[in-house]
Amino acid sequence: MDSRAVVPYQQPREEVKQKNLVAEDGRKRRVLQDIGNLVIDHAVHGKKPIASSVDNEVIGNVARGRRVPVPPKAAAAAIRNVFQKCEAIEIRSNGSEECQSVSRRTSRARTTRKEMKTLKPILTAVCGLSNKLKEEDLLLNIDAEDADNDLAVVEYVDDIYKFYKLTEVDGRLHDYMQLQPEINAKMRAILVVWLIEVHRKFELMPETIYLSINILDRYLSVKVVPRRELQLVGISAMLIACKYEEIRAPEVNDFVHISESAYIKEQVLAMEETILEKLDWYLTVPTPYVFLVRYVKASVPFDRELENMTFFLAELGLIQYPIVILYCPSLIAASAVYAARNTLDKRPFWTETLKHQTGYSEDALIECAKLLVKCHSTAADGKLRTVHKKFLSVDRGSVALHSPAKSPVAKSS
Repeated sequence: MDSRAVVPYQQPREEVKQKNLVAEDGRKRRVLQDIGNLVIDHAVHGKKPIASSVDNEVIGNVARGRRVPVPPKAAAAAIRNVFQKCEAIEIRSNGSEECQSVSRRTSRARTTRKEMKTLKPILTAVCGLSNKLKEEDLLLNIDAEDADNDLAVVEYVDDIYKFYKLTEVDGRLHDYMQLQPEINAKMRAILVVWLIEVHRKFELMPETIYLSINILDRYLSVKVVPRRELQLVGISAMLIACKYEEIRAPEVNDFVHISESAYIKEQVLAMEETILEKLDWYLTVPTPYVFLVRYVKASVPFDRELENMTFFLAELGLIQYPIVILYCPSLIAASAVYAARNTLDKRPFWTETLKHQTGYSEDALIECAKLLVKCHSTAADGKLRTVHKKFLSVDRGSVALHSPAKSPVAKSS
């Protein structure tokens, strides 16, 4: 038995004591002080106690469209909170028999603090849902498990990615091959494949290769480069990316050695300085990688095989000059997730959660996804098989062994 002393509420003499109030429909209702879950602290200080939870009959009357007395401030706030949580749910306005019967049953029961915390009885009475929502129609909170992880910055992550979507336009590439008399798309592809191989040999962070290729493309778009210096630009771009992303970056001599001493140390350092000046030291750019990690996370439930397949397709896309030029980084990342789900037959291929997080509809991804699937179908052929071999390894889940998705990419049914 609770041993706490309860100070009874002293009603002023001029007030008339009432144990029951008569509602508009003629039924008797208990006044709020008779509910039995009063806030004692207010009574101790001489204030009129209020109910700590909302009378279910008030909620039932609101759902049926009846006029009810204005509740105390705490109860009114609770009612507003309930309706705010029902914004995404269709509320019946005509008051069906099912809703009315639920309201009558719940009006005779007292609402406990635990029930108010879960809000399930109130939501049932107010909303009267008749059909279950399909799982794919729900917007899932993909950051729920990271609420206690300070490094996940859950409070700011949505704003960060909105900023990424805005700033990716600033670093958007244009077709620069027409400005390069000695370089073509095939030469670029050979260089990118070699950089991916160097990246894996040095065991660098995944962010590094994406930033290296971004620096390479942006420099080539503003500076004419002779064919003999193309590899020099590539290793200098990776050196800059390593200094930006890595904790322990490879030394300049490591890049000189990996290029079979085609260039000396002074040439690498001079090219590094030239690249930074041409790019105005602008290195904090949203590459496809920053979007990939977010969109893979939105592809719930988490699947390691899907993650590996997504990065496999994304790296194949980095090699292809038309893909990099035609599509922005966020769309390439979203298309890689979409194509990976097609390849692994993860249905539905595009969910409401993915649409919400990426900002792209399924129709917007079809063309880019088709190009990525085409890259997959030819990845094992020819001389540029580095990415295919990379994702044949066990540590990558051997996802390159999967057959390409049906072409054209199928839409969700």
